[in-house]
Amino acid sequence: MERRRTRRVRLAAGAAVVLALLFAGAATVASARGDGSGEESGSPRVPAASSADAGFARDMAVHHQQAVEMSFVVRDRTDDEDVRRLAYDIANTQANQRGMLLGWLDLWELPKVAPGGEPPMAWMEGGGRHAHGGHHPDGDGSGSGGGNGDGDGVLMPGMASRSELARLGRLDGEQAEVFFLQLMTDHHKGGVAMAEACASQCSVPAERRLAQGMVEGQRSELGLMRDMLAERGAAPRS
Repeated sequence: MERRRTRRVRLAAGAAVVLALLFAGAATVASARGDGSGEESGSPRVPAASSADAGFARDMAVHHQQAVEMSFVVRDRTDDEDVRRLAYDIANTQANQRGMLLGWLDLWELPKVAPGGEPPMAWMEGGGRHAHGGHHPDGDGSGSGGGNGDGDGVLMPGMASRSELARLGRLDGEQAEVFFLQLMTDHHKGGVAMAEACASQCSVPAERRLAQGMVEGQRSELGLMRDMLAERGAAPRS
């Protein structure tokens, strides 16, 4: 019964992923033309290097890259069909979105690293310090979950540390499934916080639409992963 329910939720999540990719594709075309959604009729909008638009594109590209990496790791550590399918969906969606974000930076002729050595998420109101349970890369490492600033390679809230990635690569079967789902839950929470910030702060309409699609798609996957953890007698990290 639980497996059937998870498959129904998975179908819903898959639909959300498809919608997010459709929004993303439309956003890329709109951005390349510089027409937004008709609001700018004619002239391209090129954000500044320190803008929320550029900061979100840079930071989310890095955030997405780690999600793709974790998805490929767990694919090789389990034979579970549901987990492998979820990992494939995440890797495929986020690799495509990452390409769009980096493509925008190229179109805007902006650097892919923050100007002046700005820390990640400096573009967010409050510098991202209140995202994901108040953890921040400059924090003291207290608490649990990704993005705890423990000096172990964590760049942004929600991201896994180097030691966590190494541990995922050593686990097998259900242990790998549970740890992946917990890490990816943290990762999605951090990603949703960033995408919500762009949806409210970014100035390019196409990028705001892409960010909103990310929020909706990752929230749907958060519900799916909660159910998958429950099936395995586990829960998201606090």
